[in-house]
Amino acid sequence: MRTTTHTPPSSEQGWTLIELLVVISLIMILASVAMNQYGTSIRAAQEATLKANLRSMRDAIDQYYADKGQYPASIQTLVSEGYLRDVPIDPIMRSKDSWTTIPAEPDPSRPSTETGIYDIKSASEGVALDGTRYADWE
Repeated sequence: MRTTTHTPPSSEQGWTLIELLVVISLIMILASVAMNQYGTSIRAAQEATLKANLRSMRDAIDQYYADKGQYPASIQTLVSEGYLRDVPIDPIMRSKDSWTTIPAEPDPSRPSTETGIYDIKSASEGVALDGTRYADWE
């Protein structure tokens, strides 16, 4: 006589649909948090680059004024005179030509001379992570 034994179902047969949905949901939540953090870190890097570019161009304007006694006529003057290697890119606008220049006040002792560039700012109308406008950065 032959006896057959019935084996109970194994617990390693696979995943249920509910388990798969829970795992996929958790993966999606983690991925969305990671993507948000990645976007924020990219924007923070662009803002840090903008601050560094503004600082270097303002230093070049100040050095030009200290050397020549007048402000440069344009950003390109800073490059041609050797105060900057090249016009930096505005990382927010992604352009070298998007800088907004602030003219200097006219000198009352020399009213006929050209005023030149006193300051420079980003032309972006965007808002930084800290809530300030890029165009208002000092």
